[in-house]
This record gives sequence, structure tokens and C-alpha cells, in this order.
Amino acid sequence: MIEFWLLGVVLIASAVWTISASKPVYSVVALLLNFAALAVLYVTLSAEFLAVIQIIVYSGAILVLFVFVIALLSSGVSPFSVGPNRLPKIWAPAGIVILVALGFLVYAVSQAAMVAPRTPNGPVGAANVFGSVADFGTALFTVQLLPFEVTALILMVAVIGVITLGLEEMGDVPGRRRDEAKVERAMREAILREGTD
Repeated sequence: MIEFWLLGVVLIASAVWTISASKPVYSVVALLLNFAALAVLYVTLSAEFLAVIQIIVYSGAILVLFVFVIALLSSGVSPFSVGPNRLPKIWAPAGIVILVALGFLVYAVSQAAMVAPRTPNGPVGAANVFGSVADFGTALFTVQLLPFEVTALILMVAVIGVITLGLEEMGDVPGRRRDEAKVERAMREAILREGTD
């Protein structure tokens, strides 16, 4: 029960950080933390398949898509300033975070060894059990098919929009250079005509 409350606090705090972060990259980092905590919550519910899918699909694919969207939106705007080197200062906080994470991991493994594994609705991986592959596939391709397809469509529209915005910022839209060249040629001809008159 303590694990549930700790994960709940982490989930809520990371969700609030995601929507209140000052920079989009910080929002992506907070969303990564949220997805990781949700995967751990799935593991505590004996839904290992959902935990792995959460890490692979959301933390691996969707967050990479978000990072590419942020990178494309900020491309061509202005060069990034280099700023001071902050790498030497990060070793102490990173070491503390790693030690705390290892402490939690050792504690969780020691507690799991003493307590018998819980199976809420049956053996893990069996059909018609929460978190099993069969149950997940049945729900995804029957009851949840329309939301799944709508999500895919929204992500595709977002990617197309970002590519369009990125190309307009960079000035590489097909046909745009030809139009600009025609305008420049017409301006030169008008200036030459004015000079000869």
C-alpha cells in the first residue's frame, strides 16, 4: 500500500510539472517521469505486459516524437546560445538520485522476496486476467479500437503540421524559391527600366 501512495504522489507531481514547466523540454522530462512511474504501478498490479508496453511505446516512441516536434518547432528561429558548461555541477545531484533509486530498488527486492507474489485475478499471463496479452489485445481491438485509431490520426496530423511549420520557417517550401526568384527578377527589371528613363 505504501508503494501505491508513493507512486501516486510521483504521478501527480510529474503531471503537474508536465503542464506547468517553463520550457517544452522540461515538460518532456516530466512526462517521461510520469510514464516510468505508471509503468512501475503496472508492475505492482502484476501487469508486466502493460508495464513493458508503457515503456516501449510511450517512453520510447511517443516521447521521441515529442522531442522531434520541439526540435522542429525551434529550428530556424535563432541560433542557440552556448552558455556556461553545467556538466561538472550535475554529478552531485545525479549521484544522489542514483543512490536513492538504488536504495528503493534494494528495499523493493527485499520486500518482494519476503512476501508471496500477488496475483489479483489469476496467474500472470493467463487469458482473461488483468494485464495479460490476450486481455489487452481484446480490449484494444474491440472496445478501444476507435480511440486507438483517433489517437494515431491525431499524432499523424501533428507530425504533418510540425513538418509544414518547420519547412516554412526554413524557407524550403517547394515552389516558394521559384516565386521569390520571379519577384526578384521583376523588381530588377523595374529598377533597370526606371534607370533608363
